[in-house]
Amino acid sequence: MRPNFHLMKATLTGALGGLLFGFDTVVISGAINALVRLYGLSAQGKGWTVAIALIGTVAGALGAGVAGQKLGGRETLRITALLYVISAAGSGLAWSWPSLMVFRFVGGLGIGASSVLGPVYIAELAPAKWRGRLVGTFQFNVVLGILAAYVSNYGIRTLHLGAAEWRWQVGIAALPAMVFLALLFGIPRSPRWSASRDRIDEALAVLKLMGDPDPQAELADIRAALKQEHASAHEPVFRWKYRYPLFLAISIGAFNQLAGINAILYYLNSIFISAGFSQISGDQQAIAIGFTNLIFTVVGMAAIDKLGRKTLLLIGAAGTASCLADVAWLFKTHSHPGALVWILVTYIAFFALSQGAVIWVYIGEVFPNSVRSKGQGVGNASHWIMNTAIALEFPVVVHYLNTETPFVFFAAMTVVQFLVVLFVYPETKGQTLEELQRRLVPGT
Repeated sequence: MRPNFHLMKATLTGALGGLLFGFDTVVISGAINALVRLYGLSAQGKGWTVAIALIGTVAGALGAGVAGQKLGGRETLRITALLYVISAAGSGLAWSWPSLMVFRFVGGLGIGASSVLGPVYIAELAPAKWRGRLVGTFQFNVVLGILAAYVSNYGIRTLHLGAAEWRWQVGIAALPAMVFLALLFGIPRSPRWSASRDRIDEALAVLKLMGDPDPQAELADIRAALKQEHASAHEPVFRWKYRYPLFLAISIGAFNQLAGINAILYYLNSIFISAGFSQISGDQQAIAIGFTNLIFTVVGMAAIDKLGRKTLLLIGAAGTASCLADVAWLFKTHSHPGALVWILVTYIAFFALSQGAVIWVYIGEVFPNSVRSKGQGVGNASHWIMNTAIALEFPVVVHYLNTETPFVFFAAMTVVQFLVVLFVYPETKGQTLEELQRRLVPGT
């Protein structure tokens, strides 16, 4: 039996937050050079302009769980949609650099909250048979949003709007954000949240609406799980017995960013300009990068249960290390600049089918059920904090040293990642969560 109309509508609406997440995260790449010229920004100012949204993302991700529990996922997603609208419209109309920073921070709050709540909302609606594939639509929409941002930047650039060009680039996201907000008024509450508030009839009605094959049994499972979570709600995740899962979650979150992925996505136009490409040519190359990211994310999602998480991580680390070393060599020697786009396309392919596809699945698998949500928060925080630090410092290192230095660093870190994954990371494919708990947590 295939997902019915109501389930697909709710899934695609929740996943639209992922598209806005991807769009808002990288759209700044097309506008950043204009902002540097307009406001006379230093290398540090350039870094802060990009990183301020990521600081908002960390805050939004940390606060989303509490808000989601109190208000419900659907209602909290409506707040994130409103934040997206305010951020996009405000950024496009910004009257000064400080005002732009405030609106980008607001957008970051929305990104962080939707990155937590979107997948959770979909997972809580979807029948078990379809859960993995339907939750995967959120990650697919993130990379689709990245591609859409690059296409949008290029399309607006071709209109030759002059001084207003960057305003249109960052402001255009208000349109899909308003669509997202409107659609959120046509989907149901999560049955899990309704059950947690003893709205049993409401929860059962939603399960039936979503096409669950046995809604009464599913509701009983939800209520049993809620009792178990309540019993273990006060167990801390930072305990010695969880040291191995904590290391895995923190390290994979950090390695994800130490591979340089978001520094490259955020500063892609600046990187191409440093290699001698024109602004509009850089936009065209960015579309190729975004399209590759989309295609190989799908490849990774299709291969993750066949080849395994560890195998994909090893393939990705080896491939990205080689590509990053090639980029560093290209900038060091100032030779073959035309090869840059092909090297970065290959880099993105290796990253998307490995780290891009594996990270959130892996973090969700390595913790026992009693602390899984807290463990996911730790891994999420590791990812976003490292992302913020690298986005902030990338332009500073390029300005005071040279363009090849960060790529040498990223290449070295992916070599370290390869060795750590090879010798320390367990393979988790084909094992139940209970089997993994016994394997990874001593004494259970």
